Amino acid sequence: MVDLHTHSNASDGDLSPGALIREAVKRGLSAIALTDHDTINGLESARNEAQKLGIRFIPGIEIEIKWRAPPAGSGEANSSVSGTGPGGEFHLLGLGISRPSPAFLAAIAELSRLREARNREILEKMRELSIEADYEDIKALSGGHSVGRPHFASLLVNRKIVKTREQAFARYLGAGKPLYVPKEGLEFEKAAAIITESGGIPVLAHPMSLYVAWGRLPGLIQELQTRGLMGIEAWHPTAKVRSCKRLEEIGKSLGLFITAGSDFHGSVRPDRRLGLTTGGREIEDSVLEKLPLL
Repeated sequence: MVDLHTHSNASDGDLSPGALIREAVKRGLSAIALTDHDTINGLESARNEAQKLGIRFIPGIEIEIKWRAPPAGSGEANSSVSGTGPGGEFHLLGLGISRPSPAFLAAIAELSRLREARNREILEKMRELSIEADYEDIKALSGGHSVGRPHFASLLVNRKIVKTREQAFARYLGAGKPLYVPKEGLEFEKAAAIITESGGIPVLAHPMSLYVAWGRLPGLIQELQTRGLMGIEAWHPTAKVRSCKRLEEIGKSLGLFITAGSDFHGSVRPDRRLGLTTGGREIEDSVLEKLPLL
């Protein structure tokens, strides 16, 4: 088995990069990609552990893209990869980040700055609800790594405001809830370009999360291909098997690389297991063999 979409505690997973690699070896994987959100801080540690244990390692990232889904029935396509707002989310995987370019490093530094600004806005909203907390309290829950909404959720659980992190998102942190603040992202063309110039392959992550109707999805993916997209994550745990097969057909018809992942986060999402994708299907080595990764 292989896995081309995983997270460590460098973003919102709960295993350290090294522990993630050890878990992959324990599960019998032959290769694994680490694709933390908007950061590559965990790559060196993961790579070192992978070399020590003899498992193939693919350095990666998952980048937030500015996105607004076209309105239903609009027929809109060309302007759909711009702006922000409700209607799904757009994440772009970068697989094989072997030589991060200066532009790549500058972009993820900017994403880090935007993330901190968003976190502080969430913190201010908490105070408006008379939930007192300091940013240092939130950072402590992240273990010194990238801070995000899961850590605010953990604070709400610790304060006994909610019972679970899932409840924290449902009541406070999810879209449209009192503590929700939209996340900033990169323009698609810029993200695709910096991934490519850094030795990587830009792959559309979990396409169903775009919330685009099937009738318009092939046209949108084809448009993205003309603007730098090279692959599509057809197989992801959040999609049904029949949807994954349909996505794979779309990708193959356009000559895109087809990838699969578990989107593993550890115990925070226990339904996602390393090396497995939708329907509990094993991610076979053949998925990786078709990618031109170093």
